[in-house]
Amino acid sequence: MRPTTRRRLGLSGLLALGIGLPGLVQQPASAAAAPAMTITADKPSATPGSTVTLTMTFTNDQTTNTQFVYQSIQPTWATSQDPGLKYTFKSCTGEAVQCDVNGQTGVVRYNVPVIPGATRTVKLTYTIAADSACGPSRRIDLYSYVYYEYQGGQAKKDGVYTTGTDVACATPPAPEAGVRADRPAKAAKAADVVTAQQLQEQRRQVAAIRH
Repeated sequence: MRPTTRRRLGLSGLLALGIGLPGLVQQPASAAAAPAMTITADKPSATPGSTVTLTMTFTNDQTTNTQFVYQSIQPTWATSQDPGLKYTFKSCTGEAVQCDVNGQTGVVRYNVPVIPGATRTVKLTYTIAADSACGPSRRIDLYSYVYYEYQGGQAKKDGVYTTGTDVACATPPAPEAGVRADRPAKAAKAADVVTAQQLQEQRRQVAAIRH
């Protein structure tokens, strides 16, 4: 091959490389990491006698495998203070080694390990009692406590999730004379928050399982 030809080929290669570099350098920024837990309800409101299904998905937001994942779900303080609201968990299914329901609570331990970015999903279904007192300001609101370990079990995180669990209890039955159909005043004014005592109890339950 002539020296002139080699020089032309070399120049062509450099030009091609120069054209291709901007596309390699200007990659779009990666999307924000998914939250460790997402919860969605299959309907925004439900009537007495109907069911509500919650889909709960855990995502490993760490750079190492998740070794252990525990989740519980239970009513918020305000919901638990409204005796007229009646509902019961009926089933729990999905990618879990433990998926139990008991009355108004549920416990899940997901299949592990969960590699970085991978997910595990379970579905919890509850039934609103036919005689549940529903109507304006009455909602079934739950909170979920999630605890998980990673880095070979040497690191851990936990958190409380409420988004996605709030379902209105609609279409009230005819109220009895002199009985209000809405939520009691104290409960209506109270924020649906998780108390420090509730969080402490959840951590105590995890500690009992891990030991």
